[in-house]
Amino acid sequence: MFWFMLIALVVVVAAVAMAVLGDGGALKDSDPDRLEDRLPPDRPLLRSDIDAVRLPVAVRGYRMLDVDEVLDRLGAELAERDARIAELETSLAGVQAIGQPHGATLLKEDPAPPANAPLYPHTDDDAGE
Repeated sequence: MFWFMLIALVVVVAAVAMAVLGDGGALKDSDPDRLEDRLPPDRPLLRSDIDAVRLPVAVRGYRMLDVDEVLDRLGAELAERDARIAELETSLAGVQAIGQPHGATLLKEDPAPPANAPLYPHTDDDAGE
């Protein structure tokens, strides 16, 4: 009786394994989950491009190569924009310095009162007191 139960158990396990594995005992290759919507290489990134990126998921989180690619691209574009902003600010400061006589600022400030002027000037109303 023991041998019969053992043989029946082996047959059942083999039948289940064959049903699960299917094609001659080999598992199907899964399709790799890849980044389908790549960032556009021909123009600067827009907010909508970043919002549309969906990173593919791997067994233990996101696929590192795809995440690294997106982060490298974003980092490069941010560095390029920072350099362009610095360049524009420098050229603006140069134009402002050249365009203003004697280094005057763009903001017009009231001239400082003379050194001998009283701190609180008297008005005609104060004279009656």
